[in-house]
Amino acid sequence: ARLRCDEDDDLQAPPRPPPPTLFLPPGIQHGLRRPTTPSAAPVYIGMAIDKVQKAEDAWNTRDSAKVAMAYSQDSEWRNRSQFVTGRKEIQDFLSDKWNKELDYKLQKMYWCHSENRIAVRFAYEYRNKKGEWFRAHGNENWEFDDLGYMTRREASINDVPILESERVISVEGPPQTKDNTRWN
Repeated sequence: ARLRCDEDDDLQAPPRPPPPTLFLPPGIQHGLRRPTTPSAAPVYIGMAIDKVQKAEDAWNTRDSAKVAMAYSQDSEWRNRSQFVTGRKEIQDFLSDKWNKELDYKLQKMYWCHSENRIAVRFAYEYRNKKGEWFRAHGNENWEFDDLGYMTRREASINDVPILESERVISVEGPPQTKDNTRWN
């Protein structure tokens, strides 16, 4: 399948149902599936960009239970050199992460997609318990099932030590850089 990237905005997308209003896939309420749910795989650019924004919004809540609900029961993750499988492990992993990465603020950017996969680049800033600040840059590859749950997440991340005065992602309100642009 051909990758559809940023420059393909002029492609005509087939008619699709509107994207979900919550981070949860359509038809999923409180973890219950409705069997008539149509495919939620991100097959066109609007849905892919919407999924990236909803993921950013959810991760910035730092609510590990909420974030974990977007992943399939048997979802597989590679996060740096750590491997995690299933919602429970994902929730535990995220709880541990956000207990160590304080004042965490994330920005995600759509890179490209193909069929049921999305590639994302991201940056986030945080401080550790010693008060040392970091900016993490990375790339994620996501794969979804027909219900819109993420079944696979591969993340490569690099941390760069920064001074607090070098922070560019706003901690208050929606993530944005101090000059109202996205990071480079």
